[in-house]
Amino acid sequence: MDKNLLKELKERLEKERKTVKEELEKIAKKDPGLKDDWDSKFPSFDGEFGGAALEIGADEVEEYDARLPVEYSLETRLRDINLALEKIKNPLKGKYGKCENCKKNIDEKRLKAYPAARLCLKCQKK
Repeated sequence: MDKNLLKELKERLEKERKTVKEELEKIAKKDPGLKDDWDSKFPSFDGEFGGAALEIGADEVEEYDARLPVEYSLETRLRDINLALEKIKNPLKGKYGKCENCKKNIDEKRLKAYPAARLCLKCQKK
């Protein structure tokens, strides 16, 4: 792979990693026990008592429930980004730009569109 393209993709991955981490930090906290794992924060709407407290409690649960798939999606994206950066960092071990399934080169157009791609388009569609 062309060194300039590799440099460009690495920079995009690093920028995207920063953005994804910032988004995760808004809704989740890093799990100290598991690498690359995040736990959704339970929202807290304070200040009400009685019947209003029940409504607020229901809102908290609803908000938490809405955060879970977002957290999972961001967490998965961050793992893919970190894996791609690790492959770039260790080219002999990682083989950035190679499909993890068929071991063929991933098309440069695909990598430009999604630098964290782990599979070629053919294997992705399977």
